[in-house]
Amino acid sequence: MILNDKLPSMDKARIIVGQVFRFALSLGEVTHNVALDLQGLLPSSRTKRHFASLTAPSDVARLMRAIKAYQGTLVVRAALLFSAYTFQRPGEIRRAEWSEFDFNESLWRLPEGKMKAKRKHVVPLARQVLELLDDLKPHTGRGQYLFPAIGKSKAGTVPISENTVTSALHSMGFGRDEMCAHGFRSMASTNLNEQDWDSDLIERQLAHSERNAVKASYDFSAKLPRRREMMQHWADWLDSLTEQ
Repeated sequence: MILNDKLPSMDKARIIVGQVFRFALSLGEVTHNVALDLQGLLPSSRTKRHFASLTAPSDVARLMRAIKAYQGTLVVRAALLFSAYTFQRPGEIRRAEWSEFDFNESLWRLPEGKMKAKRKHVVPLARQVLELLDDLKPHTGRGQYLFPAIGKSKAGTVPISENTVTSALHSMGFGRDEMCAHGFRSMASTNLNEQDWDSDLIERQLAHSERNAVKASYDFSAKLPRRREMMQHWADWLDSLTEQ
């Protein structure tokens, strides 16, 4: 039986064997890299990480009511709502800068350097997000970040920590196995798919981007109107849950 604590060593051994045989191939000493034959036969230590997330509409309603009733700081409450409405990655949200927002076009334009796939990304802003930013701007608009850390010597130049949103969720009674900052993405994906939105629109909004640059450019212009519709629908649906 193969023990889990042996898997990282097996991964390393498989890589080393492959390197040895590639070198031997270059010298003409062997005719085949046998390490390739091991792919899929041995278990790997690389497992997909699953983030705690609330997806049932009744649970999402409970979450949204708690966020809107949150008694912490204005910045953290805004970060919670922004996370729910936009469902981008926590790192992208906490490091969101005022200069990235195009209020004329109602778009959040994320530079490639901030994106996991190293491609530019845009997020259509629902009416609720624009109202949220209008309320937030008098408080943090003079600084660099939408959601700055509190108590720093240079106000607005340091974003909230990576644990701020998750800690706020825990303070509202949502356990670590129930909801985390990254969970807003699964929450949106699950419900938008169940509401029969085009899965490709959802994937693009999650920034699971198309690798083909030409196709990605076409899809950006062709599908942006539908993405706007979807993001407004999502924000309206979230708000409707708190009214039931």
